[in-house]
Amino acid sequence: MDTQNQLNRSLGLRFVIVLVIGNIIGSGVYKKVAPMTDVLHSSGWVLICWLLAGIISLFGALCNAEVAGLLANTGGEYIYYQKIYNKFFAFIFGWSLFTVIHTASISALAYVFAQSINSVIHLPPVLSSWSNINLWGVFHPFQDFNIKIVAIGIIIVLTWINNRGVKAGAGVSTAILLMVITGILLIIAFGLSSSHADLTRPFQINTVDASSVSFSAVFTAMLAAFWGYQGWASIGFIGGEIKEANKNIPKGIAIGVIVIISIYLLINTTYLSLMSVHDIEAINRSGNQIAAVEAVRIFWNNGGVMFISVLIALTTLGCTNATILTGGRIYYAMAGEGMFFSKAARLNVKKVPSYSLLYQGALASLLVLSGTFDQLTDMIIFAVFIFYGATTLGVFILRRKMPDTPRPYKVWGYPVVPALVVLFSATLVINTIYSRPREAAIGTALILAGVPLYFYFVSRLKNKR
Repeated sequence: MDTQNQLNRSLGLRFVIVLVIGNIIGSGVYKKVAPMTDVLHSSGWVLICWLLAGIISLFGALCNAEVAGLLANTGGEYIYYQKIYNKFFAFIFGWSLFTVIHTASISALAYVFAQSINSVIHLPPVLSSWSNINLWGVFHPFQDFNIKIVAIGIIIVLTWINNRGVKAGAGVSTAILLMVITGILLIIAFGLSSSHADLTRPFQINTVDASSVSFSAVFTAMLAAFWGYQGWASIGFIGGEIKEANKNIPKGIAIGVIVIISIYLLINTTYLSLMSVHDIEAINRSGNQIAAVEAVRIFWNNGGVMFISVLIALTTLGCTNATILTGGRIYYAMAGEGMFFSKAARLNVKKVPSYSLLYQGALASLLVLSGTFDQLTDMIIFAVFIFYGATTLGVFILRRKMPDTPRPYKVWGYPVVPALVVLFSATLVINTIYSRPREAAIGTALILAGVPLYFYFVSRLKNKR
């Protein structure tokens, strides 16, 4: 690829940390405490699952950081997997990002953003008479169509902003993230100091119905928690635009994930101190309430509802933006090798892969119409842990394949830490097939749809030679 079609290395460590945190903090920090409580029936176990999911995410991030430090370039795991495994596995990963992991993340985040806007200004109903139209009884494209239209609109706007240049997209993420963290810290400070808070409640291990917490329940709850931690690996997708990527990507990932774990434990302690297990379970079963909103209502009344609704909108807006920014780069890398639609390899005058971003935005908009928030997130986590395990296994493989290559960072606790991540990833995937068979089946079908496309792109390359 000539120098006119090369990305600019313009982002330093500060932007790496911002984009790691910005890619992670989204809807999970506000919504996932409710489904976790409904599965576990214990406030103490909810915190344990957030902590366990954070530790596993950190271990996975540290393993990813070793691979990223060794192989850092635009395309993230797509580039890594070519070195670790082969082009077929790398393509299936890239295709999975396009069909499930990244585009569905954008869709889910944009959907929660639109829900937050609706709670503030009450969007008028759109095509409500069509709400019962469905495909196979699973997909209801016109259900809550007013919210879906706003979600699609924000995807279009943020895709346009990110077409203006990587600095523009990163600048938006930085500004939003500062406001979001300030808002979350305010909720923690006022919530925990409120007269309504019972600081012993979050640490009660016993379940409300005196039953035991099963192995499957813990993994199902962690499936929800992992949505809250999802996104840290995305920074590798823009490795070609980061200065001293081999050093700054490992540092940025580690710092960002540690900050997130601390925030999540504090904010969930706040929710659980303000509401009983029964209250949170009722919120989950209502289907149209958000745990964070109800928690803030307790100590700030209805005025707090407006505050938290705006904060959720800002948070999901920032995470949607960060996810859009990083995602288009991997399809650019694939197209540059002839393994994706050729236009995705083109850069605009701002050195941005504009067609790649447009393809991503179009599919994300389509996925908004396809399902509910929880259906999308469970499908994403199922798919993403297949590849988290594969990347971590790559630490072992690369140490054998490239033993003498300098490594800016080596994973702490080798070989125990990467072995634990591989084992956990396999267990979570198997448990998801058992506990969420529909989401696992949809995710698997979308991943396997890439197999015939791989052979199509390979044959097209052979014909060009």
